[in-house]
Amino acid sequence: MGNVASVQKVLKKLGYQSIITNNHDELKQVDFILLPGVGSFKKGMENLNALGLVELLTEEVVVKKKPFLGICLGMQLIATFGTEPEHVNGLGWIDGEVIKIVPKKGHRVPHMGWNTIKTDMLNEFYREFNNLDYYFIHSYHFNAINPKDVTMTVNYDGELVAGLQKDNIFAMQFHPEKSQDEGMILLRKVLEKYA
Repeated sequence: MGNVASVQKVLKKLGYQSIITNNHDELKQVDFILLPGVGSFKKGMENLNALGLVELLTEEVVVKKKPFLGICLGMQLIATFGTEPEHVNGLGWIDGEVIKIVPKKGHRVPHMGWNTIKTDMLNEFYREFNNLDYYFIHSYHFNAINPKDVTMTVNYDGELVAGLQKDNIFAMQFHPEKSQDEGMILLRKVLEKYA
């Protein structure tokens, strides 16, 4: 749902061939799976279930260790469960819950626009992206159980998870495809290493 065309445009600019598909046979053949999206957690999971993709994606990504990148809603759907608009089970690949942003100082929801990320400075892969600005638009955030899974954070009246990684699973709450050069550099780095 949402930002598929803009993601594909950036991939083409970076020199990568991509297909937009829900075909099971095609998904089994690809080298890298990218799940972008905007919208509600519930609707996103309903779509994946209706297409029979929950089991297939879990087999390809968790069991076979195919590289995966979730963007925005695509990041949120890998959680244990989400609460938008009610409790719904997610893919369960990274332990955590997706809950509504509740700002204390009058910040607006959704968190929308450019914001600066902080990275795990001990992680060489992400270090160069520390203090760079990326484009966000979300009303719910990923509350990760294991801090080791968190690679990037953003301050929006408190620290929110901006990026996750667990083995071959990458995820970003912001939109790299809308984040100009910094977004393209980050996407290229992930793809060059894993695609």
